[in-house]
Amino acid sequence: MIVGLEIDGAGADPAAWRGPEVDPRAILTGELALRAVQRAEAAGVDFVTFVDAMEAPDDVPDRVSVRLDALGLAARIAPLTERIGLLPTITVTHTEPFHVQASVATLDHISGGRGGWVADVSSSAAAAAVVGRREPAPAAETWREARYVVDVSRRLWDSWEDDAIIRDASTGRYVDREKLHYVDFESPSFNIKGPSIVPRPPQGHPVTAIRVNTSEALEAASDAELVLLPESDDVGGYLSALRDPARRSVIVTADVGRRSVALTSNAGGTAGGPLLLVSVAARPHVDGVDAVLELIERWAEAGADGVHLRPASLELDVPLIADEVIPRLREGGLVRPAARGGSLRGRLGLGNRLAGSRR
Repeated sequence: MIVGLEIDGAGADPAAWRGPEVDPRAILTGELALRAVQRAEAAGVDFVTFVDAMEAPDDVPDRVSVRLDALGLAARIAPLTERIGLLPTITVTHTEPFHVQASVATLDHISGGRGGWVADVSSSAAAAAVVGRREPAPAAETWREARYVVDVSRRLWDSWEDDAIIRDASTGRYVDREKLHYVDFESPSFNIKGPSIVPRPPQGHPVTAIRVNTSEALEAASDAELVLLPESDDVGGYLSALRDPARRSVIVTADVGRRSVALTSNAGGTAGGPLLLVSVAARPHVDGVDAVLELIERWAEAGADGVHLRPASLELDVPLIADEVIPRLREGGLVRPAARGGSLRGRLGLGNRLAGSRR
């Protein structure tokens, strides 16, 4: 099984920062997240996602009312880790597509081929007011635009061929201009000619993930390589929509102690479909390690490709996940030995995308 971990402030529980084990200053310096990611990496966790949104957290007395930028946090952690994949959430609605792809490509470079992103949208008036570039739009429109952003990002990553950089000192040429290509991309909301300003990422295409929590996001999921399905009353419909012989796998979200949903998937099917993992609200310090293991094993038996663990507290839950949950999963043959290097795409079994593959 593939194992991912979510980084969200001090943890998914909004009150996690108030625990005596937490130094609140470490949340805002990134030290808390860095410590959690390094623990996860040492245990053999495959990737981490970083929560983010355009809207600022609510300013209430008992909660942390600021959030570190996910992309910046991932960039800070990248040089201090070696094997684990890094996927920050990027809201594309109010962000220029050209800058989105350049940022993700840069993360892939500084991480040595471990970069990716969770594409997200915003339909709120609050986010639109903060940015001031456009009026809020319906979810269908924002997700339609997001699919164009995913498409053009991949085209721009392909706009540099793999061997475009030549560093020819004798002629003073850094790049072979014949191996840079315009994309000439047009969508209803933006046009881009390209090529990218960032050389081709080490992975070719950094891993694209989408968290499905609306029907509009479900449509966009077909464009992703990782699909994150939060648990809801509609989860059965989501699974039915994503269950397709051409798909490779699916990611489902469930909370410990909540109603389970029967699941079948085409794990190990034909190449090209998204990976399907179950995103689990993991609270071993509250529910116990056995409860978390039971839920993970249930999804494994159902045919999921892995789990995306959402610890309630980074300081309390991640050590238990790293020291007890992962080793016991490995003993049971559910997860692989800790990987020692390579790209995130390779680690997930996706394979690197070559520049010539699209042309």
